[in-house]
Amino acid sequence: MFTRRNLLKTAAATSALAATSSLAMPAIAKGAAIKLGYVSPQTGPLAAFAEADKFILDGFLAKTKAAGLDYEIIVKDSQSNPNRAAEVAKELIVRDEVNLVLVASTPETTNPVATTCEAEEMPCISTAAPWQPWFIGQQANPGDPSSWKPFNSTFHFFWGLEDVIAVYTNMWQQLETNKKVGGLFPNDGDGNAWGDKVVGFPPVLEKGGYTLADPGRYQNMTDDFSAQINAFKSGNCEVITGVMIPPDFTTFWNQAKQQGFHPKIASIGKAILFPQAVEALGKSGHNLSCEVWWSASHPFKSSLTGESAAELAAGFTKATGRPWTQPIGFVHALFEVAADVMKRADPTDSAAVIKAIAATKLDTIVGPVAWDGANVPPFAAKNVAKTPLVGGQWRLKDGGGYDLVITDNRTAPNIPTGGKMEPIASA
Repeated sequence: MFTRRNLLKTAAATSALAATSSLAMPAIAKGAAIKLGYVSPQTGPLAAFAEADKFILDGFLAKTKAAGLDYEIIVKDSQSNPNRAAEVAKELIVRDEVNLVLVASTPETTNPVATTCEAEEMPCISTAAPWQPWFIGQQANPGDPSSWKPFNSTFHFFWGLEDVIAVYTNMWQQLETNKKVGGLFPNDGDGNAWGDKVVGFPPVLEKGGYTLADPGRYQNMTDDFSAQINAFKSGNCEVITGVMIPPDFTTFWNQAKQQGFHPKIASIGKAILFPQAVEALGKSGHNLSCEVWWSASHPFKSSLTGESAAELAAGFTKATGRPWTQPIGFVHALFEVAADVMKRADPTDSAAVIKAIAATKLDTIVGPVAWDGANVPPFAAKNVAKTPLVGGQWRLKDGGGYDLVITDNRTAPNIPTGGKMEPIASA
């Protein structure tokens, strides 16, 4: 993991990176380095999202150096704390004088950084947070759609709540249930959006014939989920969904088993995106399901290195000895977009950089990225670019560990499936 205020220096080019085509020279004075600021939650309960950061950033610096380009990346740790995220964003802008701010991973990190950049008229690109918590969560009055305004200097690419709801319900339809769903929504940016009665899960589930039992918002790092478990048992919930930080789902799932609550399906956002989080559950992680933003089987290539998703995932495992994780693709894509933008604008001219971001049309390791308004409501069209989403289940391997198998691709048929949904065993 990185420490705060750690300045990454250029690394030696790897053979995999050096074998790809060269990058165009950015419009910047000869001898001047392009300074990118990058914020992510490298410590704290969200640290799993930043596990692959060093691998991605080292690769980016190696590739750009091999192309004769001079980049510096100034890395800041949000410490999984929104206040800290805003503080380090201000440091990047005022003290470090970066040319572009990049930020990834959950609204608790992306939102305060983007808000700070917008106030300072600093170009900013963010990812790895559903677009509604990102866009609506930064509005002066999130509860009044008529007051929502687009942003001038901040841009975001990811999927939305409409996509994850579709993915989850598509997976659920593969199994026979009573359509009674228990909701686990914390009192944070994601939880409040996912549980919102207008833009979140409730109206869509109701329309689909599901009954949602929502015991209300809980605080992150809760150590007792007995109230939620009792509510779900009383409601005869056969499906569980929500968006939890990894430690909280571990606590909930272990307590659910201890208290005799055995749903057929558990589709949980955020908490079980990572192999280590599922492995921490032992055998009880088998057939848990989640959204799949990116995987080794996604049919996309990097515009920066030419690597396929499978090659990037394998490179991470070879370099670290650990299984690939979903944020790898999106952090890599974040730097793909940054490199593409800097080819088309003078990095020292913020207005030119903002204009170049808005004009982006790039095929990345996570799919096409373009702020062209496609599949996005008009109020967010200027600032949000959508990426594809599918669903999958964690399957316990014979030799130990877990594989994430894509089980539904109706929302993105070009991404191949590897199996069908299976119910969670009751014992």
